[in-house]
Amino acid sequence: MINNGDYDKLLERLINASKISKDEIEKKVEAKRAKLSGLVSKEGALQIVAAELGISLDSERLKLGEIKDGYRRVNVIGKITKIFPVREFKKNEREGKVASFSLGDESENKRIVLWDVNHINLIEKGKLKEGDVVEIRNANVKNGELHLGSFSDIKQSSEFIGDVKTEGKSDFAIGKLVGVQEGVKMKVRAVIVQMFDPRYFDSKKNEGEKGAVLNVVLDDGSETIRGVLFNENIKKFGLADEDVFDLGKFNLKKEQILGEERFFVGNIRKNEFFDRLEMSINGIEEVDVERLVGEMEKIAL
Repeated sequence: MINNGDYDKLLERLINASKISKDEIEKKVEAKRAKLSGLVSKEGALQIVAAELGISLDSERLKLGEIKDGYRRVNVIGKITKIFPVREFKKNEREGKVASFSLGDESENKRIVLWDVNHINLIEKGKLKEGDVVEIRNANVKNGELHLGSFSDIKQSSEFIGDVKTEGKSDFAIGKLVGVQEGVKMKVRAVIVQMFDPRYFDSKKNEGEKGAVLNVVLDDGSETIRGVLFNENIKKFGLADEDVFDLGKFNLKKEQILGEERFFVGNIRKNEFFDRLEMSINGIEEVDVERLVGEMEKIAL
């Protein structure tokens, strides 16, 4: 987290940890930069000042709303709000599993991605459940998600956490797929040009229940992208349970859906195993042509 580039956040955390005034800390920072002939940034000088005060900003716990892409060795605590199905992957000669869940505190809700087999076992064996409060240490942040590897740690906490955010920030960019970057949450108007058969899995939440994942290809006239939907989000195509879990009925509905134009809302993420950008879709809206025409007329006036 040393190179996070967010001086004000670092300064605020050091003030809270040291109980020293803002003016005094900033004087120490400028003095340190002067001593080093300006060869370090303000953030770097602040880290040196913190170390001299015996305070490690890397070991401090952050709120989920404070973290940004590029942060490393992040420590957080929160409540699990949703557990996603464990996925198996195979790329080249490498294969394994990846697990994920949503974690919330009073400031934000973030997706946590688990790559270590020991962490994944906690999900598969039901040792981590929705509603559990967990403490996470040494996570890295990428695309707005916290990724835990073998050097990270996750454990249940006895700390009490009340109401938490159950969804991430709702703000999103409206635009075209061409040139889109990973980590962006966006809304795009696109045509469904391909829809693959859903894949089914056993629910980790409710024994005996099945879950589903659906892949589609979207085209907005500027670019195509693969979209991924899970469970309830699949039904936003107007599908009932029987349409999702019966391939015969699914294929009948599929023929009606292909070629339709909708608004899709989701997060752009990079699928590391296939080295491509994908949209994790969590919202689908009908295209109201009359309303769009009306809005264009207002703009023209």
